[in-house]
Amino acid sequence: MLADDHPFVLLGIRATLIAHGGFTIVGEATSPSSLVQLMEKASCDVLVTDLTMPDASGDADDGLRLIRRIRSGWPEVHIVVLTSLTNAAILRSIMSDGVIGMLNKSESMDELAAAIRAAGAGRSYVSRSILQTLAEASGEPLGMSPMRHLSPRQSEVIRMFVRGKSISEIARDLGRDVRTVSRQKRDAMAKLGVSNDPGLFAFVRAYGLASEFILDR
Repeated sequence: MLADDHPFVLLGIRATLIAHGGFTIVGEATSPSSLVQLMEKASCDVLVTDLTMPDASGDADDGLRLIRRIRSGWPEVHIVVLTSLTNAAILRSIMSDGVIGMLNKSESMDELAAAIRAAGAGRSYVSRSILQTLAEASGEPLGMSPMRHLSPRQSEVIRMFVRGKSISEIARDLGRDVRTVSRQKRDAMAKLGVSNDPGLFAFVRAYGLASEFILDR
């Protein structure tokens, strides 16, 4: 499903997906309210949406509020955000709210096709320009692992978690109490600036840590 208030953007996305093949577009929306109405009528695996779409009133809806509404009403839908925003704090908030893919509108439409395929398979995808924005905002060179801010035990827990182990399994493997492991994971996520598991997986992808963690999600 596609959502953007600019017809030419929708046209470009549609043309790209048709050219790549393997996609079925089940609907298009041009405002937050029309998107919600559409999702109530049609089901989709992946939603590609802009964040700053004006509604019928002419006011631009709060993009983060829209994302949270979609996540709450349709938790099974994977969301790919296509945005022109460059504010690092907002971009981090988007990732933490469970968005699985994020690209800047200046990126190639071919990259959007790759992001949608990744989202359909349940994998995170963050484009290079957004990755660069996040790295610059943190004051760290792109490719320098933010994991160095974690304690050895916190890092160990995060590595095992993103490889697919549950908190109980990690506690058993490390010989620690479940509450201790849960606290270490929570403290590590706070240091990394993410507030939930989707945000954590998106963070891992955004900083190029997937290969380091042997992440297959």
